[in-house]
Amino acid sequence: MTNQSTIDKLIEMHMTPMADAFRVQKDDPSMKEVPFEGRFGMLVDTEYTARKNNRLKRLIRKSEFEQPDASIADIDYGHNRKLNRTLIERLATCEYITEYRNIFITGATSSGKTYMACAFGMEACKHYYTVKYVRMPDLLIDLKSAKDAGRFTDVLKKYTNPTLLILDEWLLLKLSEDDAPNLLELIHKRREHSSTIFCSQFKEEGWYNKLGGKDSPLSDAIMDRISYDSYKIVIESINPDKDISMREVYGLDPKLAQ
Repeated sequence: MTNQSTIDKLIEMHMTPMADAFRVQKDDPSMKEVPFEGRFGMLVDTEYTARKNNRLKRLIRKSEFEQPDASIADIDYGHNRKLNRTLIERLATCEYITEYRNIFITGATSSGKTYMACAFGMEACKHYYTVKYVRMPDLLIDLKSAKDAGRFTDVLKKYTNPTLLILDEWLLLKLSEDDAPNLLELIHKRREHSSTIFCSQFKEEGWYNKLGGKDSPLSDAIMDRISYDSYKIVIESINPDKDISMREVYGLDPKLAQ
């Protein structure tokens, strides 16, 4: 068997990185001094690393992050924000996912909730968990349209199957009577086998009213399924008089905007 034949077969088996590494070894005189086992191990390492990297890229692409460049290492702990750094760094290990726990991230508009949620999502992707990001208004529209079209079960799987679901703008608007059962179905199916990150402008105690009030059995059922299994990250201002939007901090310099 010729070397070119070997290369062609590797490419046909979709092992192009290994084929490229084989070409490099073949043309490198110093490789003749390396035992076969060592050379073969290098080829396998090259292919393995390439497949891992490609898998990570696919997971990130399919997650549809609002902020795909978000990083735990780049979370801003300054600019008048009070954050529990110890908790954030512990959650970045993704241990909460193995525990089937959730995360509540609450804070004012432009306090950095979405960035933080996407940063947690990126860490989940690096652990090769499937992740899905969605704004709650879009989720509710998708579920309602699916139910009207008789495709509810199939569309629901899009949000129940990912290991981690990021629900941004959670309860931005009060839930309608039509949307409440759909949301309960989603929350119920995800409970105890996956994790969800809820990002909201409103504190947890205000969620009941958004879900229909404490007298509503549906709101009580939804809160009962998420409240007791969740870590809480509250983004607060150290000094409200000096509060500043994170969009303002990282936005375009006003001097360059005109």
